[in-house]
Amino acid sequence: YMEDRIINTSNGLPDTNSSQTADSSVLKVWGGRTIDGHVTISGAKNSALVLMAGALLCSGHCRICNVPSLADVSRMGEVLSALGMRLERNGNIIDIDASEITTSKAPYELVTQLRASFFAIGPLLARLGEAQMPLPGGCAIGARPVDLHVRGLQAMGAEVQIEHGICNARVPDGSGRLKGAKIYLDLPSVGATETLMMAATLADGETVIENAAQEPEVVDLANFCISMGAQIQGAGTSKIVIQGVAQLHSTDYNVIPDRIEAGTFLIAGAITRSELVLSPVMPEHLMPVIAKLGEIGVPVIEEGSNCLRIKPAEVLKATDINTMPHPGFPTDMQAPFMSLLALAEGDSIINEKVFENRLRHASELNRLGADIRVKGNSAFIKGVSAFSGAPVEGTDLRAAAAMVVAGLAASGETTIRGLNYLDRGYDRLDLKLQQLGAKIERVEDTEADALNLGAENSATPSNGSASVSG
Repeated sequence: YMEDRIINTSNGLPDTNSSQTADSSVLKVWGGRTIDGHVTISGAKNSALVLMAGALLCSGHCRICNVPSLADVSRMGEVLSALGMRLERNGNIIDIDASEITTSKAPYELVTQLRASFFAIGPLLARLGEAQMPLPGGCAIGARPVDLHVRGLQAMGAEVQIEHGICNARVPDGSGRLKGAKIYLDLPSVGATETLMMAATLADGETVIENAAQEPEVVDLANFCISMGAQIQGAGTSKIVIQGVAQLHSTDYNVIPDRIEAGTFLIAGAITRSELVLSPVMPEHLMPVIAKLGEIGVPVIEEGSNCLRIKPAEVLKATDINTMPHPGFPTDMQAPFMSLLALAEGDSIINEKVFENRLRHASELNRLGADIRVKGNSAFIKGVSAFSGAPVEGTDLRAAAAMVVAGLAASGETTIRGLNYLDRGYDRLDLKLQQLGAKIERVEDTEADALNLGAENSATPSNGSASVSG
């Protein structure tokens, strides 16, 4: 019975071949029109992935609901299956049985594709007393080292060595159990906070994490662990205190709505001068985005506890943005917001203070007619009156979303490559936009080339041309 429930590349989670499909397909967007209607926000990618890893802590059965359909979720399922866990997906529900973990060694080829899978080192070490985890991959948006994770695990009594791209960790004494510790993080890293909080739930004694990340996804993970019997206080503040327990029990838990997907749809509404209704959302998770939209003249209205309505702005005004750890402006919203500010009246500045190498989308927006100059980790944006369609590429996950929302505002046709990034983090973004009335279509790359050729043969010289600067 249980063997049928194992998720693998041929059974269980959707989109297991999506990266291959995405590599060979593009999005065609015919912009310059308004969109309208209600959009359903999916569960948070960054929460669902770490909750799946957190299920390793439970020696029984966990049910996680409101899980988005994403390539990254499929990859995480493959990593957990390779460790011996049994998973079954029905719609947006994943049932996980971690009663038997057959190995402490995660597969290199899977972990190197998905950064979030590295976070499983914490619960693996807590459950088994040992873990072998390849160093992670993911989007190429600068250095995101694992030294904070490693130093925290060492403080809890683990021996950690990194050799040949593998992080080998073990608890040296006979108990196999980590010890509570006082940990100070040099940076409020979300990944390190989550890894160490999970490890501490089963440790012997009290663990204190100072300068902890305060992101909503950290709070969601803490609540998930608490629902399994963990004793955690302070999640969502800079100091988290965990009293270790001997074991955790089964749970049934709902993933929070994705604040970045919701923010992306708010930008889509703002850039097309449209009225949209979004639910379910947690408005408090979106306060920095809502505040900045207000500054540039876009009204966002709360309707009830889990619903937002965005209305068209009369004029888009320039503003400045500094990305910061939560509760500051989220780095994951920086790229979509740049698309919007490129069409605002006046000069804007975006300072990327979380990741280096995360402004590569500026040159792609310039292909559409934006006027953006990048210096270091800052983008200087002179607002233009319009975009015109052109071929562009999403250089990372959120940059790909920025290209989509920019394409919605551009006259003519925009072709977007880099969908392997987009599908890692957005649950059927193109289909949701179609339901709002956007003219957007996913086609095979060869078909797109033929469409482009036909358009070029029939186009006048002024059609689809974009001024490029910077």
